[in-house]
Amino acid sequence: MNDKHLLASDFKLTILGSSSALPTSERNPTAQVLNIRERFFLIDCGEGTQIQLRKYRARLGKINQIFISHLHGDHFYGLFGLLSTFSLLGRKHPLQLFSPPGLKKILLQVFTSTQDGLSYPIEFTELKNAAPEWIFENDFLKVMAIPMKHRIACYGFKFTEKEHLYNLNKSAIQEAKLTIPEIHAARSGEDIVRENGRIIPNKQLILGRRKARTYVYYADTAYHDEWISEVAGADLLYHEATFLEEKKDFAHQTGHSTTRQAAEFAQKAGVEKLIIGHFSSRYKNLTPFLEETQSIFPHVELAEDGKSFEIPCKWEE
Repeated sequence: MNDKHLLASDFKLTILGSSSALPTSERNPTAQVLNIRERFFLIDCGEGTQIQLRKYRARLGKINQIFISHLHGDHFYGLFGLLSTFSLLGRKHPLQLFSPPGLKKILLQVFTSTQDGLSYPIEFTELKNAAPEWIFENDFLKVMAIPMKHRIACYGFKFTEKEHLYNLNKSAIQEAKLTIPEIHAARSGEDIVRENGRIIPNKQLILGRRKARTYVYYADTAYHDEWISEVAGADLLYHEATFLEEKKDFAHQTGHSTTRQAAEFAQKAGVEKLIIGHFSSRYKNLTPFLEETQSIFPHVELAEDGKSFEIPCKWEE
């Protein structure tokens, strides 16, 4: 679905750029925006990202976290203009910026040299861990940084909803005459234990709850499945596929993946849907990318600029 309007959404990913090092007339450098409950999380920021954000109507004022996978230009050169625009719009509240080491020094040098001070503070978090680690958490979401296998320090990101509370069976709650603390306990999945020793099983009080959803962004990387357990069962996985399989050796040399490798990874991880992107500019026709990937993993779509992917709500049985 090509959606040029980021409407109110519960959990929606929009592709802002799908090209690798060189942009094309149809594909911008890498950038994505994840809209969860009208909070916008920017993932990478290639050249022209702020134009794409406006084009697809992302709310700039709702972007409070930016995740940069690595310091190759096609993944962060758009930051300079975007950060400046935030300032010109009068932003005051802090911006959290997650990236491998070095980005803070680059940005400070640029904005100091141009004497363009920012109107808001930036809170930098440098990613240095050699193993997956949780780097961000709010009231409904956790984000994990996952080390990639690239030519320089590079990280993917796993966005996971926190578990939802259970919906309650109102008639059962009334019949049991639950107190407010007991209602909170029931919504958290606990059995109710009365002072007289009577136990009311939680399953008698609840109707079910929404499943927590997960999106994984597997950034520039040569094929590796070292952290596949962190990806297992994800609702949606983006895995770079810079080259067709015929360029397998070159992909390995440059720290990238092919269509078949992305498909094999998705298959091993047992994800529900795969998105492939970061296409080399040498390819004009992307149909072979889709066909090669589908030959191994059928539930795949291309990361085309402006394309949105929504993870629907699901209920536990």
